[in-house]
Amino acid sequence: MAGLAPEGSQYDGQQYDSKMNELLDGQDFFTSYDEVYDTFDSMGLQENLLRGIYAYGFEKPSAIQQRGIVPFCKGLDVIQQAQSGTGKTATFCSGILQQLDYGLVECQALVLAPTRELAQQIEKVMRALGDYLGVKVHACVGGTSVREDQRILSSGVHVVVGTPGRVFDMLRRHSLRPDYIRMFVLDEADEMLSRGFKDQIYDIFQLLPSKVQVGVFSATMPPEALDITRKFMNKPVKILVKRDELTLEGIKQFYVNIGKEEWKLETLCDLYETLAITQSVIFVNTRRKVDWLTDKMRSSDHTVSATHGDMDQNTRDIIMREFRSGSSRVLITTDLLARGIDVQQVSLVINYDLPTQPENYLHRIGRSGRFGRKGVSINFITNEDERMLADIQRFYNVVIEELPSNVADLL
Repeated sequence: MAGLAPEGSQYDGQQYDSKMNELLDGQDFFTSYDEVYDTFDSMGLQENLLRGIYAYGFEKPSAIQQRGIVPFCKGLDVIQQAQSGTGKTATFCSGILQQLDYGLVECQALVLAPTRELAQQIEKVMRALGDYLGVKVHACVGGTSVREDQRILSSGVHVVVGTPGRVFDMLRRHSLRPDYIRMFVLDEADEMLSRGFKDQIYDIFQLLPSKVQVGVFSATMPPEALDITRKFMNKPVKILVKRDELTLEGIKQFYVNIGKEEWKLETLCDLYETLAITQSVIFVNTRRKVDWLTDKMRSSDHTVSATHGDMDQNTRDIIMREFRSGSSRVLITTDLLARGIDVQQVSLVINYDLPTQPENYLHRIGRSGRFGRKGVSINFITNEDERMLADIQRFYNVVIEELPSNVADLL
C-alpha cells in the first residue's frame, strides 16, 4: 500500500474528471454527440437487427446505447466511455451489424480486445444480435490452432474479433485480408494499452485501408488512450458517460473489517454457505494466490472453481463453461479475467484482496447485477487497506458500508 495516492492525487475522481474534460474539450479535435434515442425502434436499424436485439433480451437501450449506436451506424469515428456491464459491447456490435454488406463474404469489421475471454464474449454477442442477418463472425485468439483460424478465414467471414497478437499474425500471413475492412473497433482500450499492446495496435492499423471507421470503447479513458485516438481518428465524436453516471447503480457495496490478512480465510469460510446460494466471483491480486486460496477452500470441503492467466486456454474455457452453466457456483480469479466474465447470474462479488488500482474496482464489481439485476459486493479490508478503500469511495463518489449480519437476505 505504500506510495498509494494521498488526498487530491490522480485517484481523486473530480480531478480525474477535470483532466479528462481538459483533454477532450481543449481541442477542436473532438466534437460532442448528444442525441439520445429512447428506444431501439427509433434508431433506424434494420428489421432483422432489431429482431436480434429483442431476442437477446434487450428491451430498452442503456445510457450508452441510447447515445452510442446511432453515430456509429452513421459511419462516424467515435470515442465512447461507459462502465462495464452497461451494454457497451452491444453498442458497437449493433453499429457494425447495421453497416455490413451481407452479400460480400469478406472481413469488413475488425474488433480488438485485450483478453481471449473478452474476444470470445464479443463474438457470442455479435453472433446472437446478428442471428437473423446471417452474420459470419470468427474469434482469432491466441492459444488456438493457427491452421484452424486460417481455414475459417479462407472460407469467408464478415467480422473478425480477436486479440492483437493473433490478429496481427493472421494479417502478416495474409490469411486475414484487410482490403475490405471498413470498421475498426478497440474494446477496453485502456486495458489494451496498459497491457502493452500499443505497438501491435499501431502495426495493425498501418495495414488497414486509409478510410476505415474507428471506434474506441473503454470504461476509463486514461490520457494514453486519448493519445492513441488522435493518431488514427478523423473528427471523432465523443460520447462520455459522466463520472456521476458511472455509478455502480443497483450494486450494494459493503466492507468487512478483518484487521489482518491471515484472518481473511476464516471470514470467507464463514461466508461460504451464503456464497453457495448464488453465483459468486472472488477476486485476488495474484495468480499464486488464486491457487493458494483454491487449495485452502477445497481442503475445507468447499467446492470452488479457479481460473487465471497461467492456465492454458482449453482449461480456462472448460472452467468458464461450468461456471456459466451453474454447475460450479464459486469462481476464484484475478483482475486479468475480470472483463471476460459475463455471467448474467453473478449476484455476489467478493474482493478478497482490494484491487491495486481504483479503476479496476469498477471492472470487478460491474460483474454483478448486470443490466439492472441486483448485485452485492463485499470487500475484505485489513488495516493496510483503509487508505485504498477511502480512495475508491472518493473515486466513484460512493459510500461503502459495513456488512450487516443478514447478508443472505440481500442476495
